[in-house]
Amino acid sequence: MIKVLIADDQELIRHSLKIILEGSSKVKVTGLACNGNEALAMVRKERPDVVLMDARMPEMDGVQCTKLMKAQYEDIHIIILTTFDDDEYIYNAFKFGADGYLLKGMSAQDLIAAVESVYHGQTTLNQDIASKVVKMFSRMAKSDYTMETDAVALDELTTMEWKVIERIEHGSSNKEIAEMLYLSEGTVRNYLSTILKKLQLRDRTQLAIWALQMRRKNYVAGDEHEKA
Repeated sequence: MIKVLIADDQELIRHSLKIILEGSSKVKVTGLACNGNEALAMVRKERPDVVLMDARMPEMDGVQCTKLMKAQYEDIHIIILTTFDDDEYIYNAFKFGADGYLLKGMSAQDLIAAVESVYHGQTTLNQDIASKVVKMFSRMAKSDYTMETDAVALDELTTMEWKVIERIEHGSSNKEIAEMLYLSEGTVRNYLSTILKKLQLRDRTQLAIWALQMRRKNYVAGDEHEKA
């Protein structure tokens, strides 16, 4: 059973989300919070597996709450919910460790699937903002923020692992990668785990940034070679 805490300042939204989630036999809502402070207090008491967190709440917003929550409970999975696709909220949510970012108004089926997805260690993104995240990673990859990887680790990556990396760079979910490469989702998760271990990266977000940096580095190197 997946234990879920819902944090939203609108009572109607809180109870609507509770009804939707408890329509699944795999989910149990363990608490309802109206702001970030309440959410932190409930997490200490209930220790949920997943937190659905509204981005904009009084007293403490969802992004700041995510930062504090992840610092204390790394194993808790957090999905930011909002009606806005604001770039700053997206960037900070992932910078502080959010596992997903979804726009409100999605179908009940998609919401339940998102909860199950992050519970199993995946990242979930609304399609409307997935392209924004990829562009954001691209900007970061072109900045001074770099991730170094041992050259030996690169040689150890298999052809299939490179294909998985390429799809993650483009923001594909495990399900989408599985369909594209004719694999099961479990196999994709295993590939991802192996890739992260080989490259000594923390999660798929770091992997996506690293992949973009590698592609840019190879492009620049190729361009310089042509000029020479």
